[in-house]
Amino acid sequence: MIKNDLFLRALKGETVERPPVWMMRQAGRYLPDFMKIKEKYDFFTRCRTPELATEITVMPIRQVGTDAAILFSDILVVPQAMNIEVEMKPGVGPWLPNPIRSAQDVKDAVVPNVYEELGYVYNAIKMTKKELDNEVPLIGFAGSPWTIFCYCVQGQGSKNFDKAKQFCFSNPVAAHELLQKITDTTIAYLKGKVEVGVDAVQVFDSWGGMLSPEDYQHFSWKYIQQIIDALKDDIPVIAFGKGCWFALEQMSQSGVSALGVDWTCSPENARKFTNNSITLQGNFDPSRLLSPIPEIERMTIEMIDRFGKDKYIANLGHGILPNIPVDHAKAFVNAVKNYKAK
Repeated sequence: MIKNDLFLRALKGETVERPPVWMMRQAGRYLPDFMKIKEKYDFFTRCRTPELATEITVMPIRQVGTDAAILFSDILVVPQAMNIEVEMKPGVGPWLPNPIRSAQDVKDAVVPNVYEELGYVYNAIKMTKKELDNEVPLIGFAGSPWTIFCYCVQGQGSKNFDKAKQFCFSNPVAAHELLQKITDTTIAYLKGKVEVGVDAVQVFDSWGGMLSPEDYQHFSWKYIQQIIDALKDDIPVIAFGKGCWFALEQMSQSGVSALGVDWTCSPENARKFTNNSITLQGNFDPSRLLSPIPEIERMTIEMIDRFGKDKYIANLGHGILPNIPVDHAKAFVNAVKNYKAK
């Protein structure tokens, strides 16, 4: 049994003494010890070496004290497994030298044997579970099919993913074929994570908010729903769509255990859109961790008061930024851990 099961209890909607807390991207770039590892090993070497992935995953549990661990990895290991080349360029971020731009490119993408292509992730999960020794739950994750599609077609990060959207609107048959291949791969990948012991999974739809509400249904949500349907009976699923407040009501009826909320949606609106029916996670603006510590503490308590302590997981509204002082991250976590309901 997991010693600190607060996160899992909140996912079930149970009454808790305080909300659990973790931070998206907590295993990484703001931690000085992570930066030392980064100097020695390139990004995908860190992802593909179970010992390194384990060390990085456990680091914030030991140093910041969050209530759940999230495996150090990247959403772009999925297209790599699908025979789509992905590099991580310093100063640029994700870089795909041969982006998908035609129906033939889509045909060349494969639905892989995830156990062969992504075995290093499963080994990292086994090693991390052993290292955590049931101290806290371990979260596995994947990018949403639409978010991965955006990188595959655009070839790199973007402010508007215009090439990805153009491909959808000008070549919808090929676009849906690629989205389905990514979905099938993701389902197999996440099922493998469940088999080797993760305690919950999160689907990150980082670029869902780039689409109109109608296009979101068509090119993103229907594929996320397939993932939820395939996994929800085996494990708690969290869905996080950045900028997707317009879909929260439908998302809340999807079978997920929790929904992530970004900082552009107020706690009150998030509860209203979801009919107060589901556990919510979020929504502290990551940039606000640059505020003075007393202000971080005050805003964190206010955030919990507004969401309510039950059916709630304290988190950021997106990933932690690289320039956040560790003491500020700790202040956020400790404010949640010391929370007393009024």
